[in-house]
Amino acid sequence: MNVDGGNAVQMLLMLAGLTLVPALIFTTTGFTRILIVLGFVRTGLGTPTAPPNQVLVGIAFFLTLFVMAPTLKAMKVDALDPLTAHKISDKTALERAEEPLREFMFKQTSEGDLALFVGLADIKQPKTRADVPTWVLIPAFITSELKTAFQIGFLIFLPFLVIDLVVSSTLMSMGMIMLPPAFISLPFKILLFVLVDGWNLVMGSLVESFS
Repeated sequence: MNVDGGNAVQMLLMLAGLTLVPALIFTTTGFTRILIVLGFVRTGLGTPTAPPNQVLVGIAFFLTLFVMAPTLKAMKVDALDPLTAHKISDKTALERAEEPLREFMFKQTSEGDLALFVGLADIKQPKTRADVPTWVLIPAFITSELKTAFQIGFLIFLPFLVIDLVVSSTLMSMGMIMLPPAFISLPFKILLFVLVDGWNLVMGSLVESFS
């Protein structure tokens, strides 16, 4: 089967675009925040291999789909469906698909982070959101996501830290210095996490943090 030059170029561009999909998921969705928070939960519990990395990434991916569902639906209705029906051009479809994604990122980006990257980009002070280039919005969004993830992680660590301190103080008062406190506190942390339905709280708090 012969492939003309135009189709070959389109195929090459499509393959190149597929390699950027993971980067787009990391930098333009809630994936980064969700994965970091789940990592904090695992570290706070003191179970470095449970859940394993593959499970955390899978959970983060499907939670991201859940959070991004309204945005993805808008992108499909406004851009993908008209494109597949040959009603709009590729360029118009890209512009339409960009709008819901930008709206999501603006909602999650703090004004301070946005102002920082607008200043670093040395561009004209934007008067409206439409004046902010996407290449400026994305790093501001990533910075805000990292900040939010670490704030949530700090709150998650506090109860586990209290348990570690109580166990460590108890062991020292009993003269059991040689016994690792982490070995004793681990079952108590897991028990506390189970009793308060920790995964339910973490998942619910993560989803609500995007509202």
